[in-house]
This record gives sequence, structure tokens and C-alpha cells, in this order.
Amino acid sequence: PQDLYIPPDALRVFLETFQGPLDLLLYLIKKQNIDILDIPIKAITIQYMQYVEIMQELHLELAAEYLLMAAMLAEIKSRLLLPRPQNPDEPEVDDPRAELIRRLQMYERFKKAAEDLEALPQVDRDVFVANAATPPMDVVVAQPDVPMKDLLDAFVDVMTRARMFADHKVEKQLLSIRERMTKILELIHAQEFTPFTQFFTVEEGRMGVVVTLIAILELTRQSIIDIVQNEPYSQIYIKASSGAQLDMDAAAQATGEV
Repeated sequence: PQDLYIPPDALRVFLETFQGPLDLLLYLIKKQNIDILDIPIKAITIQYMQYVEIMQELHLELAAEYLLMAAMLAEIKSRLLLPRPQNPDEPEVDDPRAELIRRLQMYERFKKAAEDLEALPQVDRDVFVANAATPPMDVVVAQPDVPMKDLLDAFVDVMTRARMFADHKVEKQLLSIRERMTKILELIHAQEFTPFTQFFTVEEGRMGVVVTLIAILELTRQSIIDIVQNEPYSQIYIKASSGAQLDMDAAAQATGEV
């Protein structure tokens, strides 16, 4: 529905997951253990465009560089389809992927260097200046140990399946974020792990999927549920917050504040 209310910037966290189009491409390549020197342009282009199209459907303003990369991939794909010269006297045509590969390799090196620098001890983060005053005892809630890129990947998969039901009529009361949060809590059993995709009903279409995602993110923000993953690229699960036994009455009251 056009009148569905989505909180401002509720999904912008996904847009900020990648540092740019090269970061997105590098993620897709590593996820599938592809040799960066032999990129299957057709497959990578299809996957890249899935991300771009879903971002546009969510009304997120993509930076021009994402669209420029999409055009570059399309050009490389078309050049690869051109027949190669049969005459051995003709100069051999350069691999259309060469420039993209060079940029990806350079980006990967810079990214690794940045990660190495980030791992070094930093003042006021890992190392603190001695102070006689008692530090404030604020409780810091640990963020989910799940890469946002993997969470986005799972969401893209659900959204792709939901496209088959794009014309499905969904009653407005089913699109309430508050009610969806309550429904999620009803599906969760204390100390048990529930697959992330199990909370989505693709028959509700894309808007139903978006509402469910926002509800999950809000419950995570309130430390009512945890998003967990055993290893990178593996299945993502939702469970009751590990901080305490899930109190359904208190959790239901918390959802009323959204």
C-alpha cells in the first residue's frame, strides 16, 4: 500500500552496510569463493542488480556510483559477448574485465590495510588514560555478532521471493509494525533458535516483508531478541535475548511503545 508508514531511516542501515559499489562486488565475490581474476560477469551482474533494484524499491537514495557500476558491468557483459578476432594477425583484444579486476584488487588491498589499522589499540577505545575519578557505570548493550552484509543478503533473498506476490492484497491491520513485533515474540521460544527467514511470509508481498524486517530490527534495538550466526555466510537465527529469560508480558508492553 502506498500509505504504509515506514519510520524515517529505518532501513538506511542497509544502505550504509557497504562502503560503495566495489565493496558490494567484493562481498558477492568472496561469498561464493570466486577467483577475483576470473569473475563470471553475467552471474555477478545479476546479483549486483538484485541489490540495486531492492534498494530502489525501498526508496533508498542510491549514490550515483552504484548506478555507474551497474552500467559498467552491463558494458563489460556486452563486450564479452562480442566475437573474438579469428585472424591471428589481428591484435588480441584485452579482457574487458581487466580494469574492473584491477580496481577490485586495489580496493581489497586498501580495505585490508584499513582493517589492520582498525585492529590496533586506540586511545579511548582500547587504551584509556589513568583517571582518579570513578568512571560512569553505564550498561553497554553488545551489538549482534552478525555481519550486516549477511543480514542484508538474507533479506534480499526473502524480498526476491516476495516479488512473486507483488500484487497480493494485504489487509492494513497486518502491516502494523507494533502487531508484527508481538507476532514475532509469539514465535520465539526462550533459549531456542528460530531461522531468520521463518518470520517472513512472502505471500504478503514486499511491504509485508519490509514491516517484518523493521519489527525485527526494533526488537533487537530494545534488546528483547538477539540475531545470531554460527559462522560467516551461514544461516541466521533469532532467539530471545541472552541477557535474561524472555518475559512475554514485559516484551509485549515494550512493543506498545513503538
